[in-house]
Amino acid sequence: MANTIKLSPPGDFKTVEAARPAWEIATPSFQYTKTANPDWGYGQGRNNLTDDGANRPHVVIDPYEEGRPWPYNYTLLISAITPRPIALVSTRSADCKTTNLAPFSYFNVATHDPPIFMIGIASGVANAKDTLKNLLETKECVINIISETYIEAANAGSVDAPFGKDEWRVSGLTPEYSCETVKCARVKESVFSVEAKLESFREWESRANPGQKSGTSVFLEGTRFWVREDALNEEKSIVDISVLRPMGRLGGISYSRTNTGIEIPRPKFKEDIGGEEGFNQLPSHKS
Repeated sequence: MANTIKLSPPGDFKTVEAARPAWEIATPSFQYTKTANPDWGYGQGRNNLTDDGANRPHVVIDPYEEGRPWPYNYTLLISAITPRPIALVSTRSADCKTTNLAPFSYFNVATHDPPIFMIGIASGVANAKDTLKNLLETKECVINIISETYIEAANAGSVDAPFGKDEWRVSGLTPEYSCETVKCARVKESVFSVEAKLESFREWESRANPGQKSGTSVFLEGTRFWVREDALNEEKSIVDISVLRPMGRLGGISYSRTNTGIEIPRPKFKEDIGGEEGFNQLPSHKS
């Protein structure tokens, strides 16, 4: 195993960063390439990109193994389940006197009808921090998708500020109070934002520390979509990824850009596989 792998660079971060190549501004915002193997056929398995490590053995991990520190599961999962979309969540207190802005990478869209989104928060209700506390009290928020153009500002929203200290000020982002169904502000700099209402939530009990609540899954229903004009098609059905330029979350303090894509049509059983006859001609699984 690669025992030298670290999630974050050692030493002073700014010193480490200074030795790295500059951000490639000239890189195309988004382009399509061929797949790794355009001639791939059904039943073929791995493509021909590389065979490095293909036959190496795997290591099985019991997440509840005696003596295994509970943070290991966290660092393992965030380094493997990548890239993850990021929700920059705007909330407000019940009395409307304080606001909060925080990024979450335990996030995704769960279904489209109704439009339901899921955000995972690493705390129980009793120990709720700003976002969860506000969500449970006001039952509303705005989800903003993070783009390259304000990744540093969005990251600043993760500051461990005391309750009531406004992350908007730390980030320098612009609160836009033009939402139609919620009182929270959306991020003006965001290409895509969603007004959302709390649908339900569930707390999770810790396996490492029985009796304690270790996390909360929050389900939100989208009530309005905000899309920057130049990123939206005429039918209002597609967001242009070359304008959105979304950032993804990796392990540790790492993020990823999204500037290259491939397209692979979804296969049809009858037309592409050849129906039952074609299916029966595919190679059998090897034990």
